Amino acid sequence: MIQILGRPNSVNVQKVMWSAAEIGISVDRHDIGGAFGGNDTADYLSKNPNGRVPTLVDGDFILWESNAIVRYLSEAHGASPWFPDSLEERALCNQWMDWYISTLHPSMTVIFWQLIRTPDKDRDYAGLAAAIEEAGLFWAMLDKHLANHAFVVGDDLTMGDVPLGCAAYRWHSMEIARPDLPNLKRWWQSLAARDAYKQHVMLPLT
Repeated sequence: MIQILGRPNSVNVQKVMWSAAEIGISVDRHDIGGAFGGNDTADYLSKNPNGRVPTLVDGDFILWESNAIVRYLSEAHGASPWFPDSLEERALCNQWMDWYISTLHPSMTVIFWQLIRTPDKDRDYAGLAAAIEEAGLFWAMLDKHLANHAFVVGDDLTMGDVPLGCAAYRWHSMEIARPDLPNLKRWWQSLAARDAYKQHVMLPLT
């Protein structure tokens, strides 16, 4: 059985676990990282020299980087529309997956760390406000795109929804002032109605 090494409250592990559940494959997840530790051992570092989670172990094959793992599982075990048949739609999935990491993830990370993992007295409120404003602009870009699409790529859920979908739960769950983005909210609510999303993404923020 495929092993996923990583703690359940990691947004990057959540990408992988949600994907596996949507695809319909069983994986064996191990608590590694964060409060569980274990990501700095020689054994773990031999698999993932970054010392981060998640790491996939599939027989003799080892893979790290969450988006790479999502793509691997989707291509190996998924079917259309989750892993689209057309080259163009797969490219669009990759576009949005990479856009999240390069563009939206940095500000979302600041918001999460400041609100969830930093004591109130130690927070950088100016930095937090700037990150919320920046993230809001990027979420508005997605909202505009979703005005003409049920999901990130077309009218069906695909692997392209995964990184943004995991982040959308945090965006809508943290106590911040959010702009009114009706298309984004509609899309997120459609994800929140899915059993796999509820099980693997909608977890307490810690």
